Amino acid sequence: MKEWNEVYPEITPAEVEERLKNGEKLNLIDVREDDEWEAGHIAEAVSVPLSQFGERYEELPKDQALIMVCRSGGRSGRACDFLHAQGYNVTNMTGGMLAWNGDVAYGK
Repeated sequence: MKEWNEVYPEITPAEVEERLKNGEKLNLIDVREDDEWEAGHIAEAVSVPLSQFGERYEELPKDQALIMVCRSGGRSGRACDFLHAQGYNVTNMTGGMLAWNGDVAYGK
């Protein structure tokens, strides 16, 4: 069940996994750094490391809902704060990859 904070909604890893299994196309944006990404990520996700976010955020579709992912939910929350202020439709995946029980892809 979605929980709302002051500015944007949150979603659990289990909800994301269920939506992917149901064939839903999600815009998952992983803000972890390259070494973390290569060590394991959600296959459907796109890597935009937080350290590159200021230069790269405009690559993200402003007209579509985005689900932000990191290791535990903190960095993705900061990305949500930033993107929400820019007018993006964002949701934070609480618990991040530490709480992800779904399939994991490796490498670049």
